[in-house]
Amino acid sequence: MLVLVAPGQGAQTPGFLTPWLELPGAAARVAAWSNAIGLDLAHYGTQADADEIRDTSVAQPLLVAAGILSAAALGDVRDIAPGAVAGHSVGEITAATFAGVLDDTAALTLVRKRGLAMADAATITETGMSALLGGDPEVSVAHLEKLGLTPANINGAGQIVAAGTLEQLAALNEDKPEGVRKVVPLKVAGAFHTRHMAPAVEALAKAAVELTPADPKIRYVSNRDGQSVATGAEILERLVGQVANPVRWDLCMETFKELGATALIEVSPGGTLVGLAKRALPGVKTLALKTPDDLDAARELIAEHGVA
Repeated sequence: MLVLVAPGQGAQTPGFLTPWLELPGAAARVAAWSNAIGLDLAHYGTQADADEIRDTSVAQPLLVAAGILSAAALGDVRDIAPGAVAGHSVGEITAATFAGVLDDTAALTLVRKRGLAMADAATITETGMSALLGGDPEVSVAHLEKLGLTPANINGAGQIVAAGTLEQLAALNEDKPEGVRKVVPLKVAGAFHTRHMAPAVEALAKAAVELTPADPKIRYVSNRDGQSVATGAEILERLVGQVANPVRWDLCMETFKELGATALIEVSPGGTLVGLAKRALPGVKTLALKTPDDLDAARELIAEHGVA
């Protein structure tokens, strides 16, 4: 069984969209999306530097656009025939298009509002995120909670990302959990997937009222708890609340295993989720769509592991 997944914020790199825009029809499609959301996606995906695309309000729509574009290069989702789809953080909106819950324009409109709302929420209090290298997850989570921090991403394969105020993160750096080798500050605008994003939840809830989600045509695995979600209304509700809830990618990978996943393809800009899968899902074949040069190999995986 094939799983199709989409990465979250931080996966973007300068110029990563350039080769995808060279595919037939891609530039026109991206131009239409750009007009719809008032953001020049082609510019940011080809010419902008690392600081410009680190901006939350830019990075998020850019990632969703790239994910949709790279998956479309493989064909209609019915041709890809995944047994399940999922996304990490903002990648859940990309996955919602794969499942047929949202159309492309609705997804990009929602993610544009999401990015702006999260960027605004991040200005209220000085917050951030740090990755913990090494250590036992249970020990680390308990230690983070003692310091008032949130385990915002529990990614599996021993990877946890803490989030909170800059003072709390400084305390973590001085008082690491037992077994943690290093605490690495992440270059993000704020403490995503924590209570600090509550104002963004309110803004997204208002935006969601304008959308009419369809029920998923493909199994949709939510990163809130690793569970499959059967209705479009619940998926949209989870997308709204997700900005202030921890990402449980570890539970998503457990679900992939239980479903009998044999292959995993990560859409552009792929690499992060494939790296986690290689450590947590031994025996599962993986492929990251970094450039169109990876399409032929992806098609081979689809032919071998797709459900259709």
